[in-house]
Amino acid sequence: MADTMKGLKRTDMNGTLNENNIGQNVVLTGWVAKTRNLGSIIFIDLRDRSGLIQLVFDGNSEPAIFDKAIAIRGEFVLAIQGLVRPRSPEAVNKNMFTGGVEVFVKDLRILSEADTPPIQIDEKVTTSDVNRLKYRYLDLRKPSIQKNFILRHHIARIAREYFGDNGFLEVETPILCKSTPEGARDYLVPSRVHEGKFYALPQSPQLFKQLLMVAGFDRYMQIAKCFRDEDLRADRQPEFTQIDLEMSFVDVDDVITINEGYLKKLFKELMNIDLTTPFPRMKYSEAMRRYGNDKPDIRFGLELIDISEWASNCSFSVFKDSAIKKNEIGESGAVKLICAQGAGSYTRKQIDALTEFVKAHGGFGMAWIAVGENEIRSSLGKVLSTEEISYIIETAQAKSGDLICIVSGESDMVNTVLGSLRCDLAEKLGLIQKDTYAFLWVTEFPVFEYSVEEHRYMAKHHPFTAPADEDVDTIESNPHDAKAKAYDIVLNGSEIGGGSIRIHNKDLQAKMFRALGFTDEEAKSRFGFLTEAFRYGTPPHGGMAYGLDRLTMIMAGCDSIKDVIAFPKVQNASDIMSNAPDFVENKQLVELHIEITKEETK
Repeated sequence: MADTMKGLKRTDMNGTLNENNIGQNVVLTGWVAKTRNLGSIIFIDLRDRSGLIQLVFDGNSEPAIFDKAIAIRGEFVLAIQGLVRPRSPEAVNKNMFTGGVEVFVKDLRILSEADTPPIQIDEKVTTSDVNRLKYRYLDLRKPSIQKNFILRHHIARIAREYFGDNGFLEVETPILCKSTPEGARDYLVPSRVHEGKFYALPQSPQLFKQLLMVAGFDRYMQIAKCFRDEDLRADRQPEFTQIDLEMSFVDVDDVITINEGYLKKLFKELMNIDLTTPFPRMKYSEAMRRYGNDKPDIRFGLELIDISEWASNCSFSVFKDSAIKKNEIGESGAVKLICAQGAGSYTRKQIDALTEFVKAHGGFGMAWIAVGENEIRSSLGKVLSTEEISYIIETAQAKSGDLICIVSGESDMVNTVLGSLRCDLAEKLGLIQKDTYAFLWVTEFPVFEYSVEEHRYMAKHHPFTAPADEDVDTIESNPHDAKAKAYDIVLNGSEIGGGSIRIHNKDLQAKMFRALGFTDEEAKSRFGFLTEAFRYGTPPHGGMAYGLDRLTMIMAGCDSIKDVIAFPKVQNASDIMSNAPDFVENKQLVELHIEITKEETK
């Protein structure tokens, strides 16, 4: 049977001991990271979340304690009492905070034995993602992973401190909500009491935080859990966490200023980086024109160049058709390029790989021109004249050693593809300064975006985003050109937060619902409790939310959001550790008035 801790009370964390503790008697606890039995002396590295300390058992140890130490294996849980003493000069490890000391053990308790772990708790050993997540409780023991969660804790702590110091009240909002489908799919929760009815898990606290402004709370914040039933990717999970906030009697500048203060405090306190504020701002239209997406990484160039006007009269029918063809709402296509400095020496195999990258991101293909010192290689040699190719090279300002990549087609597709390609090329060409944090506010988003699948306009952000003052009267008659009082904060090419000034006028909110194609009955059914509240005095208000997981991922230097979420899901939104989701007993289904049916195979 395992020993108990009776008579021992932990005095210190393992990773906090150094030369200042020499001569002290300490009580330590933790997991065995490594054992080294040299016969007459045994070393054990004891690990807790603060770090490692070396324990020593030698000829001066009591025989019973020494014999017990012989039986210790990796991941046993120990409690010890001992004396902190200096290491011998040749044994000092200058790479560890505790590397100058060791603890001579006087009392040893084995609190829990451990089988050989199915994955190694070793930073140097690579483990498959499947096994890491199946045995997540073991993976979380790794110091590098625990470091991420310590960082995450402090990001949330500073948020509470900073916003609290600036007059924000932390208020919790419901997890069981009404389904208001507009955007991602809801996760639904059946009601036992109300037969045939469902709650939805919140995609965000949006409606409730607006109601808190109606209630007069003035400034609200919350570390909020959110849920969206959508496809996963490296920086997305079905359940995630927001640093959520809302403010009354503010405009765009007020919201931006208060949040720049938070980010400035955050990076100074946690990374000792002095951010320069105010951050640069860029309109959505400029971001799309120059970078092809609304979250541009501005640490490098490779900006998009539009040659659509020229292409509309060129001799290559693919370019010409792309430039003049209009979609169902009258938008023309596009022909754009990026000029990759230093990629002109790429082999045909490397260029073909770029073409496949373009196809994988939704493009039909890629035309290219490689500019050499004495020759020009191009996929366009048989379809464009020498003069036309020279025009493209001149417009791209390409020099010897550069590669011009051209994509044509529907405008959104061209922007998306080239926006992704510029980031891929920047990585390959070593253009990204890894130790740089480039913040950017992207502003003046469109109020609407057109859905080709549904043949209607949809809210770019959500239906409660206020249009620009000059567009209020035309959101129904000219939805395509309406601009919103919306803003995103972008860091190194990732959107880490976003928000808007909200509609606070019930008549304007009704007009917005009509512009989105809702009938009065549909709007009342979905959002009636909000519009009802607007009848009783609503302050102008606005706010935003940060993706806590994504912000932590970037600050921690991780490639995947899974490394900053304690128990993440895999690609199909399942938890392979707990086997969720899983079947439930039929009794539970009966209580919920649910019957599972299988679709017949035809």
